[in-house]
Amino acid sequence: MAPKDEIDGMKFEQRHGKERVRVGRVWRSGKDGRHFFVEWNVSISLLSDCIPAYVRADNSDIVATDTMKNTVYVKAKECSEKVSVEEFAILLAKHFTSFYPQVTTAIIKIVEKPWERISISGQPHDHGFKLGSERHTTQVILTKNGTLQLTSGVDGLALLKTTKSGFEGFIRDHNTILPETPERMLATEVSASWRYHFESLQSIGKGPLGFTEKYLDVKKVLVDTFFGPPKQGVYSPSVQATLYDMAKAVLARFPDVSSVQLKMPNIHFLPVNLSSKVNPVIVKFEDDVYLPTDEPHGSIEASLSRIRSKM
Repeated sequence: MAPKDEIDGMKFEQRHGKERVRVGRVWRSGKDGRHFFVEWNVSISLLSDCIPAYVRADNSDIVATDTMKNTVYVKAKECSEKVSVEEFAILLAKHFTSFYPQVTTAIIKIVEKPWERISISGQPHDHGFKLGSERHTTQVILTKNGTLQLTSGVDGLALLKTTKSGFEGFIRDHNTILPETPERMLATEVSASWRYHFESLQSIGKGPLGFTEKYLDVKKVLVDTFFGPPKQGVYSPSVQATLYDMAKAVLARFPDVSSVQLKMPNIHFLPVNLSSKVNPVIVKFEDDVYLPTDEPHGSIEASLSRIRSKM
């Protein structure tokens, strides 16, 4: 008998899901009256045995995408206690893989909008929030037999330092006009993701998982490594070198992270020199006036993973 993914002598792969399901959730603490708020953008993709829908117009094995959307709100309602974005993604994945016999794998991606608690006169507000910048992301891939891939990340983390950066010794050929410099501004918008070592639902265990705290800790390591100490900073000979130092610092600090991937575009601030025939020096660049530009920009990305022992 031919495998289910072979049709008419051809390989057939399929999945279906629901994209951009937006949900907001408020938790009200009965102890101190403090409110907690999250806004999530959820994407669901299911690998399931519903090939008859494609080849025989038989929809009897399809999980409707509208049902997937509704499930997000039902599960958000069922979370009576505050949960992290990672925990909610795992909860959704467990539901789809256990409730529907046809579903073999669930892929849940969630982006958390950066609502931050506001402070008034230095005091955190019980129910006031403002919109921040970088976004907390997660992806959960869960199979019916419990195999798990769990990834967290941060997107849109904009970082800039006005000194302690240079770029020298690169390849020069007939198309090269970029001057070498030991002193320049360095700006980027970091997209980072890190995969936890968990390989199954059983390996996660029970009790508080601390994913939100871990997200904040990883982000702090990335930022601290980029900038260095407050007074003297740290020199960056290239975006590549800084990226590697950041990835290495995450793996060194967090033993439960098995790999980290970083994408760091080099957002350029171009020196401004202005001159004319009448006035040869209208503006002379002295590490002070720049033209900000984000197109085109350099694209630098890499991943760093632990090498597992075969023993």
